[in-house]
Amino acid sequence: MARIKIEIPEHFPFTTEVALYLSHMNYGGHLDNALLLTVVSEARARFFQFLGYTEMNVEGVGIIVADAAVQYQSEAFHGEVMAVRMAAVEFNNYGCDLLWCMNEKSSGREVARGKTGIVFFDYTARKVTLVPEKFRACCVLRPR
Repeated sequence: MARIKIEIPEHFPFTTEVALYLSHMNYGGHLDNALLLTVVSEARARFFQFLGYTEMNVEGVGIIVADAAVQYQSEAFHGEVMAVRMAAVEFNNYGCDLLWCMNEKSSGREVARGKTGIVFFDYTARKVTLVPEKFRACCVLRPR
């Protein structure tokens, strides 16, 4: 079976730190594979805040996660602090990919990398909508 390969940029415009709690761990004593996405979700919310938005209000529309891909690299443990870097790339008419990379802060050990596909959504009309141009522009103008 072919494995997922996610190429990440050399530079990201955004980094945040997220501590791992006991509730993130599984029966094996390390970060649960599904709960890793909760850490990424927190980083994504902070990324939008960094850009001056919320996930529910990007120039009047929200976002929906359309897909996600994860490439696990190493274990992570309770009490470790993850540095999560993120960038918006690969824009189309209705969305883009959020590339991210998660490293343990003190050692720099890569824990996981991934991509989350998002689409913009008008929650009032209940339909997918075009990427707000101001959002696209602010992401393109930020250094990678």
